[in-house]
Amino acid sequence: MKSCWIVTRDHKAVIEYREVPVPQPKPGEVIIEVHASALNRGELVVGGAVHGGPEKIGGNEAAGIVHAIGAGVTNCKPGDKVFGRSRGGFADYATLDAAQVMPMPQRLSWQQAAAIPISYITAYEMLYPPYGRLAKGEWLLITGVSAGAGVACVQLAKLLGAQSIGTSGSAAKLERIKALGLDVAINTRGADFAAKVMEATGGHGADLAVNLVGGTQFAECVRAAARKGRIAVVGYVDGALSAEIDLGAVHAGRLEIFGISNAKLTREEKAAAAAGFARDVMPAIAAGAFDPVIDREFGFDEIPAARDCMESSAMVGKIVVKVR
Repeated sequence: MKSCWIVTRDHKAVIEYREVPVPQPKPGEVIIEVHASALNRGELVVGGAVHGGPEKIGGNEAAGIVHAIGAGVTNCKPGDKVFGRSRGGFADYATLDAAQVMPMPQRLSWQQAAAIPISYITAYEMLYPPYGRLAKGEWLLITGVSAGAGVACVQLAKLLGAQSIGTSGSAAKLERIKALGLDVAINTRGADFAAKVMEATGGHGADLAVNLVGGTQFAECVRAAARKGRIAVVGYVDGALSAEIDLGAVHAGRLEIFGISNAKLTREEKAAAAAGFARDVMPAIAAGAFDPVIDREFGFDEIPAARDCMESSAMVGKIVVKVR
């Protein structure tokens, strides 16, 4: 089968196409015929949390048709249309843990389904219990809101009845995201948004801040936080892995700081997140409450160009790959 590999060479992530055998399911695994997959920044960052090795078939999420199932799998059968977090989605066939498999709503395209598993489940973990606990009427701040997970946070906040504030260095991107439900747009790439957050919230601050940018914006997220606010550490597109922490502010405000990453999740933790998302969010998507946001689609032979597009941060939402 055709496949696209991410290989670490000379401290860089290199894309390589290879012919490899079709995977065979082990107990508890599902093999799908892939129709679409999607890009994720962490997967293509050398030494990053997701890549984690010298080489692998790319594609951490996929949508397709069940091709074969391993022993003990009871939640799907060959021929079913499904999607979920995957191993090797940049290929004709990919492997999914059975606990990650979700039935594909009829109203979604292959590309829309493939855009869901990583960004939307990550957003779910950031906003829903036991971590973010965003409630109706609360304020959500998202730095770097145009990323796939950022756009997902805006949509899930609206689903929860919360209000959202997003930062971006692009006024055009912010206009697009406002059309998706963003309540307050702050046009900035700097750490200068706390005063505007306080103004927008009537001095209350952000009940939950999702920092998708990194260390350069962490201290400002603390300054923008409401009393008993929560701060989610998610990404480091700025390359800054360290940050100033005002312990006095954390102490006095009873702030909570937590990280969300797939890097060290156990199989059981991944299964719990997928089950919670399927229970709490997928019915709304299936009913048409909102659509997964896709910025651009690329063909399978265009994955290097898709990677370049992602690294340029030119997108709003997800970049997907049409495998078939």
